[in-house]
Amino acid sequence: MRRTLVALLTLSVIAVLAGSAGAQTYDAGSTGADGALTLPAGTCVGLTCTINVPASGEFNYTTVNIPAGYTLKFKRNTTNTPVVIRASGNVTIGGNIDLSGANGGPISWATGLGNNGGVGGPGGFDGGAGANGIVSTTGGTGMGPGAGGGGATVDPDGRGGGGAGFAVAGTTAPSSGGTGGSAYGPATLLPLIGGSGGGGGGAPFGSTGGGGGGGGGALLIASNGTINLTGTIFARGGNAAGSSCCPVIPSGGPGSGGAVRLIATTISGTGAINVLGGLQATGSGGSGAASIGRVRVEAYSNTAQYGMNGAKASIITQPTPVVLANTPTLRITAVASVSAPTSPGGLLGTPDVVLPSSTTNPVTVALAASQIPLGTTVQVTVRGQVSAYTSTVSGGLSGTLASSTASVSVTVPTDQPCVISATATFERVASAGEGPSYAEDERIERVRVTATSNGVTYLTYVTASGREIEAAAAR
Repeated sequence: MRRTLVALLTLSVIAVLAGSAGAQTYDAGSTGADGALTLPAGTCVGLTCTINVPASGEFNYTTVNIPAGYTLKFKRNTTNTPVVIRASGNVTIGGNIDLSGANGGPISWATGLGNNGGVGGPGGFDGGAGANGIVSTTGGTGMGPGAGGGGATVDPDGRGGGGAGFAVAGTTAPSSGGTGGSAYGPATLLPLIGGSGGGGGGAPFGSTGGGGGGGGGALLIASNGTINLTGTIFARGGNAAGSSCCPVIPSGGPGSGGAVRLIATTISGTGAINVLGGLQATGSGGSGAASIGRVRVEAYSNTAQYGMNGAKASIITQPTPVVLANTPTLRITAVASVSAPTSPGGLLGTPDVVLPSSTTNPVTVALAASQIPLGTTVQVTVRGQVSAYTSTVSGGLSGTLASSTASVSVTVPTDQPCVISATATFERVASAGEGPSYAEDERIERVRVTATSNGVTYLTYVTASGREIEAAAAR
């Protein structure tokens, strides 16, 4: 009689459960493909090193070490994504990381044809250009959801640019100048987004108003181990460009501070995170004031004592567990008409389903589900003990949301035990009145349900940032 094993071995089950949310360790999701980062690296001028941000915005390191005295900066990619640093090991920051926005360009008594708005840090937004008195006498509006408004010109004088908003609203420049930018973004920093640009200053004919400061950048550092910060992370907004001469040509508005999020199993150190807005220009041609940025620190063990410079900070000592109102389930109910057990198998190596010797390939795997959207396809995988695995996709689930079924034909090896699993992945859509669901304080976008023929269902939550968080196994 041919004996075909179709269940996960006990060792495999233990390995999955050890990575669940209840294990009190954090998985940063790093592949380690970028190796270890230790400064000096990239392009260095003295003790300041710059690394190009890849198109994805993500770095996958094993460990990160920024020694005291060094400063790490990043060159924006073409789509200006936030900077995401994932590390499978520890992250040590004894020096500085700087994603600050650039200051607004200076005013001029001559007509300037270029853009003097400050460039935002990676993931932040640019400041507005100062008016040149020819194309327009009103300064350009900054970029971003909390952009400061440009200052107009009321003969014979121009008005300053508005300050950019973020954690709070920016303010309007004096004498009814450029309007302040709006507050935006949740405290969770999901999505991760940087600071906005200040507005450009207005200018009469023959002069150029000051450029708006760029917004501070956006940075996520995630580590499986410890993040130890004894240096400083900067994501400041760019300063307003002003003038000390009289009569005053209006300045641009300052950019708002950026966003910094740290996630790790353990966070320690006595460093600082500086996400202040850019400096405001004062006087009759001065600017509005810019908002501070946001900081979020999450860890199972947090002994850090960081200086936050008044930032809107959320300190989470332990990520909160996921809660789904209706937990999805998926089961393999039968293989070749042989019923699969509803409880796990017995001793190691004992098969959960034994197919008769008369069974011929292909065989039908029957599936049952609940709380998984109808029409969702299921990927069924057969993995032999020594042979390569194969995958087949079923037709869409049919029935009702509370009870649906599907089936798929697969080929099983005839000369060795095998493991059969089924996986369904679907978008997470909050039902009416239910609201969004969160895993470790990140909004769930997709749910992956994996079932084995021993009756165990594993849930994996895919969050807005791309993290995969495993929940406890269910039966």
